[in-house]
Amino acid sequence: MRKTKRSGSFLFCLVINMMLNLDGLIPAAILIALHFIFDISIWWGVGAIGLWILYLMVWMLIFGWASKASNEPAKPRENKNPYSSGPYVSIKNNNNKDGNI
Repeated sequence: MRKTKRSGSFLFCLVINMMLNLDGLIPAAILIALHFIFDISIWWGVGAIGLWILYLMVWMLIFGWASKASNEPAKPRENKNPYSSGPYVSIKNNNNKDGNI
């Protein structure tokens, strides 16, 4: 995964994630509607919203941990290419004595 120069804050990412996953609010909306129709406690709807936000936070923490764990740099390996003339030499660090590149 490509690294960006800007590190996003957890709260900003949570707000974006909440906007993208509004379908998680459907049970809360149903419970709040039932509050007005059948006079059940409003706290069931508030609890559903709280569980939805908690679910999103845990999901973001798991994905954040997984992305940090998978970004290990590759270990340098020996060049075993038989057609290669040798190790890579950059233009800036030219060890050629003739002056030719």
